[in-house]
Amino acid sequence: MNASSYPAAPLTSRTVFAAAHVVADPFADTAPDGPAVIDWDATMAFRHHLWSHGLGVAEAMDTAQRGMGLDWPAAAELIRRSAAEAVAVGGRIACGAGTDQLGAAAVSLADIRAAYEEQLTLVEGAGAQAVVMASRQLAAVAAGPEPYMDIYGSLLRQAAEPVILHWLGPMFDPALQGYWGSTDLDTATETFLQIITTHADKVDGVKVSLLDADREIQLRRRLPDGVRCYTGDDFHYPELIAGDAHGFSDALLGIFDPIAPLAADSVRLLDAGDTAGFRKLLDPTVSLSRHLFQAPTRYYKTGVVLLAWLAGHQTHFTMVGGLQSARSLPHLKRAYELADSIGLFPDPDLALARMRQLTSVYGGVA
Repeated sequence: MNASSYPAAPLTSRTVFAAAHVVADPFADTAPDGPAVIDWDATMAFRHHLWSHGLGVAEAMDTAQRGMGLDWPAAAELIRRSAAEAVAVGGRIACGAGTDQLGAAAVSLADIRAAYEEQLTLVEGAGAQAVVMASRQLAAVAAGPEPYMDIYGSLLRQAAEPVILHWLGPMFDPALQGYWGSTDLDTATETFLQIITTHADKVDGVKVSLLDADREIQLRRRLPDGVRCYTGDDFHYPELIAGDAHGFSDALLGIFDPIAPLAADSVRLLDAGDTAGFRKLLDPTVSLSRHLFQAPTRYYKTGVVLLAWLAGHQTHFTMVGGLQSARSLPHLKRAYELADSIGLFPDPDLALARMRQLTSVYGGVA
């Protein structure tokens, strides 16, 4: 897709990113724990699809199976390629910087700091905004809030441009239990806010993925002026984006990968001041999102890739790490039904034919 086919009017009332999935190479001879092998053409084409609707792309994050099949060498190449494509078409992009190159080996805080610095340098060197992702390694070794304040403070001082800080809850990644140095969310929130307030000039915004709308609202009301709250709440996003008398959330959402056209159209209604129209268009997507993100939440990526296949964005239902097997056939069939009910598929006949094909392969009745 070339830039001339992109919408003339960008989204203006909210800053909106869709966290994008990757398309695996279905013919790669690799094991579930082997190196990720990506179909680069299809993966880049999907990013162009998101940009064509005026959405930003959140790259190399958990929707792209970061830490669940997408290894660091593949993530680094993904960042480089997507950032170059974004520059070519004028698309907005933010990319995840984490510590996953360290793997599961025992590490020190110095190792974690160096790993973060390596990834931050790569992301910013590619011309993308950085999303500082939560670190499994830091969660494993930090005893209290001080290591978080030290490491995040150092990273923020080094960042060339304001970054997005990501608080990913344990429902998305159980290894992140007790992030910010406490399992008590009120205590963790105070540490998080202290880091943000101390370095507000280097924080563009915070992505909150706790699936707790009240907590997100309380947090966003306490953010320093100029620091955005990007909702990562795939259960309550319409009301959080619509906002209230005290403010609103911008968005960085995995669900905006499969529902990109509806998401963009709904935000354009907000741009025009039509909050009721925004809710009328976006609210019906919540049932689908709640289904995809049901526990165990971290396997929502399987439904996201299923819908990309059914919608014709890729030619197969194969995922890196073999994660296409992570959800049951009844779960996948219900995802299809909910997506079809809101008119998500550009070609409903194609979607139905592919769903019947999948059912047959699983051994059921087509």
